[in-house]
Amino acid sequence: MSNENSVNHGEINHALTREILATLAGAGFALYGICRANETSHRAHFAQWLAEVGCGEMTYLTEHVEQRMNPQEFVPTARSIICVADRYASGEPDQTHDNVSPRGRIARYARGRDYHRVIRERLEPIADDLRKRFPGNRFRVCVDTAPILEREHAQRAGLGRVGKHTLLIGEASVGSWIVLGEIVTSLNLSPSEPVAGDPCATCTRCIDACPTQAIEPWKLHAERCISYLTIEHRSAPAQWFENRADDWLFGCDACVEACPHSQPRESSLRVKPNAQYEALHSDFDLADVLAWTESSQAALKLSKVLLRAKLSMWKRNALLIVSGTRPQSWSTQLVAVLRQLQADTNEDVWLQEKSAQLLLQRDQLQL
Repeated sequence: MSNENSVNHGEINHALTREILATLAGAGFALYGICRANETSHRAHFAQWLAEVGCGEMTYLTEHVEQRMNPQEFVPTARSIICVADRYASGEPDQTHDNVSPRGRIARYARGRDYHRVIRERLEPIADDLRKRFPGNRFRVCVDTAPILEREHAQRAGLGRVGKHTLLIGEASVGSWIVLGEIVTSLNLSPSEPVAGDPCATCTRCIDACPTQAIEPWKLHAERCISYLTIEHRSAPAQWFENRADDWLFGCDACVEACPHSQPRESSLRVKPNAQYEALHSDFDLADVLAWTESSQAALKLSKVLLRAKLSMWKRNALLIVSGTRPQSWSTQLVAVLRQLQADTNEDVWLQEKSAQLLLQRDQLQL
């Protein structure tokens, strides 16, 4: 068993590395590995993306840039990054709802428990144990919100390769149905072997499947991405998007659903999704969403992931889906809720105006 007395800060500790990897396997992570805490090799690409494409209202991406570019700016004395991935879905197609009132789908990563908590609950005890055994070293647990380039570090740690859709395509046939976490540490650990090669070759299925043409090879146009537009974009939607949301109410899986690496097959089922991500909410009836109040939404006990979108955003997203459906498919309940939204002066102005517009279109079709 390794301890602080056996760690030489100038040498790689191979025994401790093997022990940590075995612990990660025992904690049930689908993928895990270690990389050097080196500066990014994509500094110029990141700056170009911000300048040419932009991050929309995700202004946090323009903050702490040096920490994003260099883990040693984020955690001084950092030498290694322990990377993990949880699998949250198998890629099985969603069930269709024929001849029912319009519904809106939730992206699969957000259907179960909050992935930040699920990953952190297992990484923090590992980090705590290492802190006790190796005092004087640094251990920083990160799950999505820290200013580090998670996908690049995960790729260098051998967890997978970044595809044209800009997501990590995990090894062991798990595809991109994964969420990531890290422990940034000053321990000098043995790096895992990264996976070489382009995972996509000539394939463009993710690009072709994107409903809003948000993807170029290895470049995402955030302000055209349905995930961004339904979760991060806080203001009224651009007019071009009003009939383009498909049936995505919160997030979007279109590019992952199309990816050959993310299809359910015998080899992919060897690594099963973590049971904590089992769906609590897969979709919602849009009439119900449009009728939500603060109290009725709170009664649903939505995860913090889903609460990333404010109540007015949920209703906005629901109206965007409704606008792309046939009025003949609208239930009596949906029509009644639209009338309530139109008349409610306490509602967001865009919601009122959009409800009135949809009702007018319905009335004109019935003439």
